[in-house]
Amino acid sequence: MKQGSFRAVCLVLMIGVAAVSAFGDENTVNLLSRILDNFDGDSGYVWRTVASKFTTRPDGEEAFPRLAYVNTWPSAVYGYDPARLLDPDDRDRTVEPASLKSLGLWGRFDRRGYNWIDIYPVREDDQGDGENGPAPAEIPIPGRVRQLDVWVWGSNLHYQLEAYVRDHLGIVHVLNLGSLHHTGWKNLQVQVPTTIPQARRVLPRRQSLTFVKFRVWTPPTEPVNNFYIYLDRLKILTDTFETHYDGEELGDPDRVQELWSGTGN
Repeated sequence: MKQGSFRAVCLVLMIGVAAVSAFGDENTVNLLSRILDNFDGDSGYVWRTVASKFTTRPDGEEAFPRLAYVNTWPSAVYGYDPARLLDPDDRDRTVEPASLKSLGLWGRFDRRGYNWIDIYPVREDDQGDGENGPAPAEIPIPGRVRQLDVWVWGSNLHYQLEAYVRDHLGIVHVLNLGSLHHTGWKNLQVQVPTTIPQARRVLPRRQSLTFVKFRVWTPPTEPVNNFYIYLDRLKILTDTFETHYDGEELGDPDRVQELWSGTGN
């Protein structure tokens, strides 16, 4: 009886070890903070907008919404002394005020309602194709992302901000960053649900997400005739750990393509 129990315990332990070995990379062991875009205009991406149908389109003028890189920043990040702004990633280093920018959104709608504005990235070197303009480009997110946050300046309006990410299956997921019902700069954060797949059983295991866009929603109860929103420091908290194994380069799609290119049939 005792021998049978011992064998059963050993079997359970072996199954547990096998499971940990197979999916061990799912466990967080090396969390790092990474900036996806600081909106200073040097990330290789520029941002565009598209809005729902009631956006204001004045005759002879640029239509709304409008985007611009503006020389402003959250003091909570860079310090409150304008003569000595600190680099948030290296507090012993100062930064020049002229180099700091945020992404400014100026919006107007002709009527209240569930209006929306999308803010999406395009590659800086994409010149576009005729009248269509540059195509949307999704920003790769390194590792297995656990949290996404962005600094947002709000004017106390009950608007909502969402972030959209795409998984390796092509499915787009909506992350609710929360309300813009605050005054001035505030850091908005959202945890990435574990239900969004970022790994698989077969090699390569890691299947990272891409950042698709922001979306701003306006409810019918709020004014929409003129408003401003500013974004700064789109950042992630991500697990970059990957188990090393003999022959891991053969699990890298880019390396495999390089090895097999020109080999014929």
